Amino acid sequence: MKLSRRTILQGAGSLPFAVASFRMDALAQSPSVAKSSEVPPILFVHGNGDYDALWMTALWRMESNGIAQDRMMAINFTDPTARKDDTVEQANCSSTEDQRRELAAAITELKRRTGAARVALVGNSRGGYTIRNVIKNGGAVDVSHAVLCGTPNHGVFAWDTLLGSEFNGRGPFLRGLNDGDSEVTAGTAFLTLRSDGMDKYAQSDGRFMGQPGVPTGVTPDGPALNGAINLVLGTLDHRETGFHPRAFREIYKFIAGREPARIAIVPERNVRLSGLVTGTPGGVPTNRPVAGAKVEVFHVDRESGERKGHAVHRSTTAADGRWGPAEVESTWPLEIVMTSPDAPTTHFYRSPFPRSSDVVHLRAARPFGPADKDAGAVVIMSRPRGYFGLPRDIVLFDGKEPADVKPGVPTDSTATLRFPASEVGRNVVAQFNEERIVARVWPASENRIAVAELTY
Repeated sequence: MKLSRRTILQGAGSLPFAVASFRMDALAQSPSVAKSSEVPPILFVHGNGDYDALWMTALWRMESNGIAQDRMMAINFTDPTARKDDTVEQANCSSTEDQRRELAAAITELKRRTGAARVALVGNSRGGYTIRNVIKNGGAVDVSHAVLCGTPNHGVFAWDTLLGSEFNGRGPFLRGLNDGDSEVTAGTAFLTLRSDGMDKYAQSDGRFMGQPGVPTGVTPDGPALNGAINLVLGTLDHRETGFHPRAFREIYKFIAGREPARIAIVPERNVRLSGLVTGTPGGVPTNRPVAGAKVEVFHVDRESGERKGHAVHRSTTAADGRWGPAEVESTWPLEIVMTSPDAPTTHFYRSPFPRSSDVVHLRAARPFGPADKDAGAVVIMSRPRGYFGLPRDIVLFDGKEPADVKPGVPTDSTATLRFPASEVGRNVVAQFNEERIVARVWPASENRIAVAELTY
């Protein structure tokens, strides 16, 4: 089925990031909310170079529909970035077998923790590969449902070169997964969610692979699998097929066997935030903990971004890389300052957190590069759970559409503004549809970068 943009917005609710106006006691009394025991435990699996924090809003929506926290888990792969050649060792990168082992261990742990015989798996992008790999190689008995969101099941490209890449539809990894009349494993129910032509990794032209005009050998239907239920979610981008409210509806409905009682996130009275500090050794994102990182949390003014009093939390990470917990109110916009070894001090500006989370992970902003050499300050607008789509979305950074966001198929999840030193101390508004974050401009001369990080 194909859905228009208008239908998507209607299905997701008028505010994609809206929170419900009722309290937790109303949630507990709602007869339409599923009992956790009726739904298998759910394990969320992130994609290439990513981390489990991307599932934060999905976890909140599940909780808002009565799924208990202890019946959910989101895996954080140690080295989430794929090797260029799956058979060749590469620093801080993982093979398909590395990923399979880690996910299999997480399934075992979730089953042990809940006492359930089987679990449901939900994966975005490369995470879907790992899910299929586990199930095909003996794991079907442990997995009741598999939801693959934007997973390039027939490759990002299908070429006779680069055969060692797990993303090559003609390579041994994907040929092995897709072998047979049915492309799914019997005994597990499969659902694929894909975009209607707006997924940058499901394009017939190689322009997003650096090969414009060269056919990729795949199409926008590439994520579909013979033997699965295959749904098209309209103009969602590659990441949104897993993290958008529209995707949540289908994920929940497939696993729970009923429509979700609500799409909006139910706010909590008391919010506790914590997470992991990670790094990018050699420029490669990993989920390995960083020790000795200092984290401060400030309540900031909604309109100016200025701090309202002293820090409400301060901590320094130990060997496990964990920071927190910080206790905040669900209406507070926040500035989270993270100072870690050999990285810029990063000032994260965030929208209010409606619920508690232990996956508020922090990874320092990129180092200053040649393009920043004359800048007095750098501010980045970041959307981890999706891309900026023009003209699909409203994207305004300091009152203008960002010049470094390309129109058409959404491909960019960050935008950057550079300011002269004379503008240090002013504020900058980052607007994505209805989510609005006010950040402050910090001096590059002090090795500081501001990031307006969108939640939705």
